[in-house]
Amino acid sequence: MPQRALSRLSVRVRPGRRTQGWLCAGGLAVPVALGRAGVKANKREGDGATPRGIFRIVRLWWRADRHPRPATLLPVRRIACDDAWCEDPADRRYNRPIKIPPASGADRLLRSDRLYDFVLELDHNTRPRIAGRGSAIFIHAARAGLAPTAGCIALELKTLRRLLARLKPRSIIVVS
Repeated sequence: MPQRALSRLSVRVRPGRRTQGWLCAGGLAVPVALGRAGVKANKREGDGATPRGIFRIVRLWWRADRHPRPATLLPVRRIACDDAWCEDPADRRYNRPIKIPPASGADRLLRSDRLYDFVLELDHNTRPRIAGRGSAIFIHAARAGLAPTAGCIALELKTLRRLLARLKPRSIIVVS
């Protein structure tokens, strides 16, 4: 019997470990990595914090060269070699996906490690988009030992893949 789609996920900080937490959804509770500065309500660009709030999961970005298209009800976009995310508050394209030339130092979505093989884009700081209030907040695969992120939420790759099959358009994540 197929599992029901998840409409709500929640993330709470693990007591005594501000850079780790628990993601809970539909009877599932899994450990996650959080930003190196923990969770903050007043997110700023480059502060290393995971933003507190309620966010919609916009779409899934995925590495088609490494994995078959995942089963999900979310909108899906392949990661191309020139895909990146604008993290410059002075740029009019701030906190949006952009195309970049090969020599650019921008935050590429195509990474040599496995962290961005599957990237769930969240709508943090999008309506309205305010320069300096944080960009590129994603759910992605975690580093070994659930090492802290730069502000994203990260979980084990195999758990992330299982979660993708249960997400749908309009799914939300509550970070507290």
